[in-house]
Amino acid sequence: MINYTYIFHGTAFTSYSPEKVNILKNHLFFVNAEGLIEKIVSPEEEDYASLLTAHKEDANFRQLDEGQYFLPGFVDLHVHAPQWAQSGTALDLPLYDWLHTYTFPLEAKYADLSFAESVYEDLVSTLLANGTTTVLYFATVHKEASLLLAEICAKKGQRGLVGKVVMDDPEQNPLYYRDADTETALKDTEEFILAVQELAKDVKQGVYPVVTPRFIPSCSDEALKGLGDLAAKYDTHIQSHCSESDWAHQYVKDRLQKNDAFALNDFGLLGEKSVMAHCNFLDDNDAALFASTGTAISHCPLSNAYFANSVLPLKRFQAMGIDIGLGTDISAGATPSIYDNAKQAVVSSRMLEDGVSTALSAEERGVPDSRISIHEAFYLATAGGGESLSLPIGKIAENYSWDVQIIDTKAPAAKLPIFNSEEELDDIFQKILYLVRPENIKEVWVQGEKVHSR
Repeated sequence: MINYTYIFHGTAFTSYSPEKVNILKNHLFFVNAEGLIEKIVSPEEEDYASLLTAHKEDANFRQLDEGQYFLPGFVDLHVHAPQWAQSGTALDLPLYDWLHTYTFPLEAKYADLSFAESVYEDLVSTLLANGTTTVLYFATVHKEASLLLAEICAKKGQRGLVGKVVMDDPEQNPLYYRDADTETALKDTEEFILAVQELAKDVKQGVYPVVTPRFIPSCSDEALKGLGDLAAKYDTHIQSHCSESDWAHQYVKDRLQKNDAFALNDFGLLGEKSVMAHCNFLDDNDAALFASTGTAISHCPLSNAYFANSVLPLKRFQAMGIDIGLGTDISAGATPSIYDNAKQAVVSSRMLEDGVSTALSAEERGVPDSRISIHEAFYLATAGGGESLSLPIGKIAENYSWDVQIIDTKAPAAKLPIFNSEEELDDIFQKILYLVRPENIKEVWVQGEKVHSR
């Protein structure tokens, strides 16, 4: 008989397609030493009863209590880790003013490794407590502090994809916070990539270096080209911002006489391992380029409401074949919760479909066929994020990582309004997505290891 590291028994919710949530009622989940789901057995299968009998007394067998459910761990595709220290601050300012008045002065402080450690330790723990098992992080221009973030992810058991930010253009970045010059930016990035790849050799859940130009307005052409070359040389993930707002989108058109998407592609920064944040202003040609190159979008609905001047046309981009996941965009998004962003994704999509100006008739006001359901938002938070990163995460399925949240709907401090013992499981799922608080997240597992519990 095969010896599994853990065997779990209970009901799970997971997505295999954007529209449908699969309910795995009273299934058995067998997790191997690598932290992968080696086998899932449903009650309808012939060997289910015998396997349950054979293992239920094992020390590594775990039965969920009544009112508890498995969800995949969330994938957050866009977090500015240093900005955790200013979350909830100055969200009334325009993007340019917000960056230069608050954000850049804060990020400059991460030259102090003791300050960086205090913030990053707290951030990673907070995200895990909110059910987020994988995060795509922007760090700062500081190589040492960026590596420290990767080390903290490794230590705490979170799957971290971490980028040392590049911002070398002296005309667009303040003297107190930028790379010394282009050569230094590229040299530090290469050394950072090598250091994280070395760290990753001993990290079960994985940590990954990410090539990270902040966005085109922050970088010289030489830096962007050099970063594309480094990403190709070391086969790394790539992240940046793309066509986020009126200002950012227009800046690139004025400077390079082309849209953000085509400029990034010309620098070698679009591809199967690329995730671009926001992308609200992509036109159809830009979106077709994303689809053809395999570039994914990080949809940050809360942040977009503050800074993007628009709503992402999510359904249109999905129909064109673009992978899309969710991001909190801390701190332009003021919450560490993907639950909050999943709900906002639904709200924003409905506002896009219905429109907002009552000066227009109902027929003129909105964009038809734009709304998504909470089931579709859940897909973005889980499987969509995994597909965007080209990693076997975000689904409770065989050969995927055992990255899960155990949700307790009966938690004393946060009991969900479930009063009917015969309530449909899909209705319970919707209540979980809309009402769960951190108090309901009893345990979080990453790659078969428990990394958070209440």
